[in-house]
Amino acid sequence: MPKLKRMSGKEAVSILKKFGFREIRQKGSHIILKRTTSEGEIGCVIPLHSELAIGTLRGILRQAVSYQKGHYSRSSPLRQRISFLLLVFLSF
Repeated sequence: MPKLKRMSGKEAVSILKKFGFREIRQKGSHIILKRTTSEGEIGCVIPLHSELAIGTLRGILRQAVSYQKGHYSRSSPLRQRISFLLLVFLSF
C-alpha cells in the first residue's frame, strides 16, 4: 500500500462526508460519523487533531471501508467505491 498523506481531522471528515458519511455526534475532540449501506451501518471515529498520525489515518480508512466478507465481487460497486476512497486518501 502506498504511503498515506498527512492531513488534519477536519480534512478527513470532509472527505468522508463526500462518500455519504453523516455526523452523528461529537464528544470532546472526536467526531462520530456513520453511513448506512445495504449490509448495515458503518461507523468511523475521527479525532479532530491538527495533524493525524499515519496509523490513526490508516485505522480511519479501515473503519470507513469495512465490509462483511462475501458480500462483494471483484467488479461490485462497493469494491469500486472502496478503491476510489483509498485513492482520495492517498492523493490528499
